[in-house]
Amino acid sequence: MIWREPGTCYRGPNIVERDHYRGGGLLVWTGIATNGRTDLYVFTGGSITAVRYRDEILHCLVRPFIDAMGIDAIFMGDNSRPQRARSVRNYLESETIPQMAGPARSLDLNPTEHVWDMLGRRIAGRSVPLCTFHEFQQTLL
Repeated sequence: MIWREPGTCYRGPNIVERDHYRGGGLLVWTGIATNGRTDLYVFTGGSITAVRYRDEILHCLVRPFIDAMGIDAIFMGDNSRPQRARSVRNYLESETIPQMAGPARSLDLNPTEHVWDMLGRRIAGRSVPLCTFHEFQQTLL
């Protein structure tokens, strides 16, 4: 965005070209632990609502993962809007999934954010942008 006086021309040195790779994005979710991880889940179509998060993530991925981890497992979310919804909190309580409360707007305290940052840096460091989901999965390995 460039601010200029009305009626004046844009100055070349103030223009920065950006390539936004208009091919679309990929919204994924995964659970991590010191001794394991869940499958990578790809959200297809639409945004993530509390209902989708509860049904597609918590019920299908988190609950079995927590059960497999044993009694010492604790679920930690990142305080995103779907995770703060009443229906999600009620589900976690009804399934007796132990939770760790994280402070709001403190992403640096959430280890998950560091994993996603590392993955983002790995993807950004590629000389050729990722084109397929298979290429993205290979980046995770």
